[in-house]
Amino acid sequence: MKPASLALAIALALPFATTQARGPMGELRTESSSMTGVNAAGEWVGEIKDEDGRRRAIMMSQGRHIEIGTLGGSDSTANAINNQGVVTGGALTVSNAWHAFRYDEAQGIRDLGTLGGSSSVGTALNQSGHIVGYADTADGNYHAFIDNGSRMQDLGTLGGKNSYATAINGDGYVVGAAQLPNGYRRAFLYKPGSGMIELPTLGGRISVATGVNDHGVVVGASEMPNGAWHAFMYENGRIIDLGAMIARGSSFANGINNHGDIVGTVKIKDHDSPHTFIYKNGQMQVRSAFGSLYLTRDITEEGKVIGSAYTGHVLKSGSVDSVQTKRGLTALDWLTLGLLAILAAAGAFKLRDRIRKGINYSSKMLSLA
Repeated sequence: MKPASLALAIALALPFATTQARGPMGELRTESSSMTGVNAAGEWVGEIKDEDGRRRAIMMSQGRHIEIGTLGGSDSTANAINNQGVVTGGALTVSNAWHAFRYDEAQGIRDLGTLGGSSSVGTALNQSGHIVGYADTADGNYHAFIDNGSRMQDLGTLGGKNSYATAINGDGYVVGAAQLPNGYRRAFLYKPGSGMIELPTLGGRISVATGVNDHGVVVGASEMPNGAWHAFMYENGRIIDLGAMIARGSSFANGINNHGDIVGTVKIKDHDSPHTFIYKNGQMQVRSAFGSLYLTRDITEEGKVIGSAYTGHVLKSGSVDSVQTKRGLTALDWLTLGLLAILAAAGAFKLRDRIRKGINYSSKMLSLA
């Protein structure tokens, strides 16, 4: 937005700032919100967190605010939605355990169960409705799973105790992180019929895969030999260091679309706010504070980057465009400039009038003396 448009937006918003009590997801002004998924129909999901920390899974559909509900407990969170309007996430049960769920408007919220333990969470799903996440096992560990609508399948580990899944594509490829026998977590790629394989790192001990598109391109983050983290892209057996394209700081890739556009977060200093990065058409772009999200979650097929922005008090769900276009002044900009010019002229006239009156007053006082 040009400065003039911004000035007008602020001017129009100020009179209503104290009365506007609801945020993008219908949350109160004191509540935080986060957008976690958007589908092709423009429906989106996320969560609202109140001042006491209670979390509520929300779905927004054609302007409707839908409370997804829980599995008998107090809290829930939504993590993803597909083009059929199926949602997954986690919800508390009556026994106060988190369970992965499948939700759609026709059938409501359904418990996916666990892998023999007490808890589970759904993290992502594909257009076929296959849900991935992680669930407790009977021995007290947790494993990545895939649920095809009829049963939950344990994807195992890389020889260690634990694993978790973060994303799934249209072919059923699943990515996430799994422990090795030595306990270190490594990014994995699971293919139906082939099982789980370990992905290479960028020289460090730990890595995680966070996204995979329908072409099988994987993104994530890997520890470097110096302890910093770099975002990576993995394709056809080759790992590419995306973090090396960023001047400094640690970087973490969080999402990729089918065009190969990648988004994530850059943390430059410990006390600095995170910045959104966008890798598009072979070019790396790190956004300034005004073009960034505080939490960068994913990127849609249309190039919308989703997540949360920080208002100075709480997080609010938001989005930014992956392409920043330079443009000339619009009609609204010219109107704003005109209004500002009128206000400036009126202010100058008032000031001149006050000065003139002051001079006249001084003259009268001198004549009386």
